[in-house]
Amino acid sequence: MSLSALFPMFLGVFGLGGAFYLYKEVKKYPGGEDKIARIAEQIHLGAMVFMRREYKILGIFCAVVLFLILISDLGWKTALSFLIGAFTSALAGYIGMYTATQANVRTAVAASTEGVSSALTVAFFGGSIMGLTVASMGLLGLGFLYLIFGGNPETAHVIHGFGMGASSVALFSRVGGGIFTKSADVGADLVGKIEAGIPEDDPRNPGVIADNVGDNVGDVAGMGSDIFESYCGSIIATIALASTMAATTLTQLNASQDQLMFLPLVLASFGLICSMIGIFIVKQSANKSPEVALRAGTIGSSVLFIFIALLLIAVMGISLKVWGSVLVGAVGGIIIGLVTEYYTSGAPVLKVAKAGETGPATVMIAGLSVGMQSVVIPVLTICGIILISSNLSGLYGVAISAVGMLATVGITMAIDAYGPVADNAGGIAEMGGMGKETREITDSLDELGNTTAAIGKGFAIGAAALAALAIISAFIETISHHQQDFSLQINDPLVLAGMFLGGIFPFLISAITMNAVGEAAFDMIKEIRRQFRDIPGLLEGTAEPDTERCVDIATTAALKRMVLPGILAVFSPVVVGFLLGPEALGGMLGGALICCVLLALTMANAGGVWDNAKKHVEKGNLGGKGSETHKAVVVGDTVGDPFKDTSGPAMNILINVMAIVSLVIAPLLV
Repeated sequence: MSLSALFPMFLGVFGLGGAFYLYKEVKKYPGGEDKIARIAEQIHLGAMVFMRREYKILGIFCAVVLFLILISDLGWKTALSFLIGAFTSALAGYIGMYTATQANVRTAVAASTEGVSSALTVAFFGGSIMGLTVASMGLLGLGFLYLIFGGNPETAHVIHGFGMGASSVALFSRVGGGIFTKSADVGADLVGKIEAGIPEDDPRNPGVIADNVGDNVGDVAGMGSDIFESYCGSIIATIALASTMAATTLTQLNASQDQLMFLPLVLASFGLICSMIGIFIVKQSANKSPEVALRAGTIGSSVLFIFIALLLIAVMGISLKVWGSVLVGAVGGIIIGLVTEYYTSGAPVLKVAKAGETGPATVMIAGLSVGMQSVVIPVLTICGIILISSNLSGLYGVAISAVGMLATVGITMAIDAYGPVADNAGGIAEMGGMGKETREITDSLDELGNTTAAIGKGFAIGAAALAALAIISAFIETISHHQQDFSLQINDPLVLAGMFLGGIFPFLISAITMNAVGEAAFDMIKEIRRQFRDIPGLLEGTAEPDTERCVDIATTAALKRMVLPGILAVFSPVVVGFLLGPEALGGMLGGALICCVLLALTMANAGGVWDNAKKHVEKGNLGGKGSETHKAVVVGDTVGDPFKDTSGPAMNILINVMAIVSLVIAPLLV
């Protein structure tokens, strides 16, 4: 065993140490007193209760899958890999959610007592803990498995189980958290803002605590698991492709098989270091505008990573064509993020807000048109990444470009998770009556957080697409390695039927999750209306709402409705693969990939533009709060909530789950 093989694990431990340091820094800030502390504790406890109940159901599901792996020919090694993947993904989400519920109240207090600079620091550190934990857990888990099994091409397939475990947890976390947060958000908004005419996060609203809990379990823990599985999936796919690489390709890339198998782990390790430097840059820039600070940290870490990757690949003696593929992936990620930022914070927002002057219908039409149009440039970018990277270094280039896009996941996840922390801080400030100035600071951070969250979603979609494509390529290579005449021809009826079958699942899962939010929101709306009607003095502010009942409704609805999408995603490739064969399964993965990417981009960006159009009106534009325009854009935002935070993000994980399950069972299909 060479010392270099321990490097990813060492960096994983180092990254967790950095996350713990940031947690201690966050804890140094005061956590509020009396009413503020009580509100924060309600949010924290609600999130913890949901996570515990969710993980119990997830544990049962994972135990069933683990049993099926053990009794199949995949063996105990793949089962161990699956278990480690599921555990590290769940732990990363749990740590991120726990620390976010500690950072939210401290952000609010810092905004009240110290100003915007300190508030930004606390919120960003809260998000950074999630980012560093995601990257570190991935390196620890994959580094450990690579150390034991991955260095040998004959046993590299064992690591695929890790991706399957991580993806299974991610799907449940994202869908369950998404249903929870959006059922509470929709219910609280429709009854509170439109019917009762009270502000967002008003303490009289019984659904407001559940709404704030949802930000943590959906947008922090769920998003963390989402990015975690794409991050690990890209590394796994790269290792898998390198393990089946022909000698002629190795010669062209001037590398050994061992070097190319280990390269993604080394790149991810240095990416973690670059992310930590990026976090430091944000901290040092906190006295400037929040937007400048976050952009400096994100772009700075990406540029630094590109140069380090060049030096690393040159020192290893590998062809610089591989670095070209890494560069294409990193630049492509930036482009997708910037395009997403434009469509969710630029001129399209003004267009959708203006449409509110003629009612909800025109808001819906304008938002959907923006969502559909926003697909074009990101998809062209993904096409460019695929064509350029594969031309430089084959299918391996596609996989390593995904690693290049995701290597600085620590800072990317940090600016994404920062948003929900800032949003929660605003909610606590409103509920705790901390004053107009405090709310203005938290609102400015929250507004920027909406943009960073939209950028994070766009980045996550692009990364998931490349990671899934790399995994699908590894699936094809694995089948071809055992079945020499295997090919996917579009004129093959099995392949064509498989493509249509694959196209079904994104729409089916979207329908299930959208309907789940609608049904859960219906229960929430009825409960909030009941409390406003039956609790004397509630609307007058002289009585306390029963917030625990609303949290319980959202929790029960989410846990009940998250199981079916998980079962469909995990077992559909198994059914198609064994009933119709690997050709049909390959076609199914291709059809699912295309539809997932298009739906995810449309829903994420339409939801984002509806959300920011509402905030634009709430700033006093076009009539401001309480106007007919405001009511129209609130309807758009209500529809956009499950678009951008439930069904849209589920697409990323759906295609990766289907792809990694197919890769795991590939040896059984031949």
